[in-house]
Amino acid sequence: MAGGSMGGPTGVSKERADEYKGRVTAYVVISCLVAAIGGSLFGYDIGISGGVTSMDAFLEKFFPKVYRNQKHAHENNYCKYNNQSLAAFTSSLYLAGLVASIIASPITRKYGRRASIICGGISFMIGATLDASAMNLPMLILGRIMLGVGIGFGNQAVPLYLSEMAPTHLRGALNMMFQLATTLGIFTANMINYGTQKLQPWGWRLSLGLAAAPAILMTIGGILLPETPNSLIERGFQEKGKRVLEKIRGTTDIHAELQDIIDASELANSIKHPFRNILERRNRPQLIMAIFMPTFQILTGINSILFYAPVLFKSLGFGRNASLYSSALTGAVLASSTFISIALVDKLGRRALLITGGFQMVICQVIVSIILGVKFSNDGELSKTFSVLVVVVICLFVVAFGWSWGPLGWTVPSEIFPLETRSAGQSITVAVNLFFTFVIGQSFLSLLCAFKFGIFLFFAGWITIMTVFVCLFLPETKGVPIEEMIFLWKKHWFWKRIVR
Repeated sequence: MAGGSMGGPTGVSKERADEYKGRVTAYVVISCLVAAIGGSLFGYDIGISGGVTSMDAFLEKFFPKVYRNQKHAHENNYCKYNNQSLAAFTSSLYLAGLVASIIASPITRKYGRRASIICGGISFMIGATLDASAMNLPMLILGRIMLGVGIGFGNQAVPLYLSEMAPTHLRGALNMMFQLATTLGIFTANMINYGTQKLQPWGWRLSLGLAAAPAILMTIGGILLPETPNSLIERGFQEKGKRVLEKIRGTTDIHAELQDIIDASELANSIKHPFRNILERRNRPQLIMAIFMPTFQILTGINSILFYAPVLFKSLGFGRNASLYSSALTGAVLASSTFISIALVDKLGRRALLITGGFQMVICQVIVSIILGVKFSNDGELSKTFSVLVVVVICLFVVAFGWSWGPLGWTVPSEIFPLETRSAGQSITVAVNLFFTFVIGQSFLSLLCAFKFGIFLFFAGWITIMTVFVCLFLPETKGVPIEEMIFLWKKHWFWKRIVR
């Protein structure tokens, strides 16, 4: 039976947070930094896809219809890139990642977090090689699918690794190393695109092939990193887990934290079907968050801007070089804003950043929509003044996302699940994220064509909903030990009625 039997393990039954000892050691910081490289795979692909799909040589080879359409000056600005094959190039990766993240869950649980990190790195290297050498569209899409497998495994394992390795009082900041690596990957990809678009006709191959670099680092890191104490103890290696915990906390006085992990592991090992168990009433709040947090993160519209930034800016009348430069600017802004979140998340808490970020994003989306609705026609161009204003407002939107929903959309789900459903919960988070990334990626160009400037109001409406959701239903997780999160739901005004 999924939930164990009467008289069996009960998990963590006592709050011991005040008894946790230890300090931030160089060992844990280095481990988290190396593991977080996994986020750069996700970021590099987001950044590289949009740039490559705006390169003439790439479009001419694989998407000749789009290439011809963009050459027609009279073509509707909002619709010139509306092509489902082109959208499939971008979004096929995320559908593959969705499936891979589900497959990764039992591997991460049975063989450890490092095993999934290594699998992800190898898959991504294969995908980068296929894409860089692609001679036809099927080969290109196959490469994208292998990249998706790598992202599915990496995104499933890395946030868990970071949450379990980090000390409680710095878990938010260290977990955000994943988002920082993602944003640096986006920025790096944008800068590479800016350079390779001048290398005709093979620059796009270099852009796609360089994805192998972070994959190699992730694979080597996965081999060299220590396993998390939580995973070791869950798999029966209690003494080894104890030694790792002592090393990463810099003290031998780890009894309270060790006991929490042991209690959680005993319950985890009594549960044979975590995906079935996660549906039980007592796990309902975590399941809701695992579904809604990644859904809302994508419905901010950020991935649409980052995927298609060069295409979007070209549609708005920017020249090719100017569009790539503008998207590189947004990538730099996103990377920089993540440092704000790292500095404040364990001081102000998760809720404050999510709510303030939501307000700023809504305002920015509405402003962009008004500018485009009033000043931009289907077949015209924005004036230089309004073009600059659009870029500035989009950058302010990206800043708000970078300190709020960007990192916290990953951090919160990775820290709220009990050990027995943690791997399954993270798989659901990743699968939902990649599903909506796929949906938005596949439909954005069509939505842009249909909604025109209204696409920004569409996303603003969703941001309003998610901000209200956080205000009402997300408890503050700052400073709560990862194995004691269950007590948080029992104290919440709404969830206590569900989990009782």
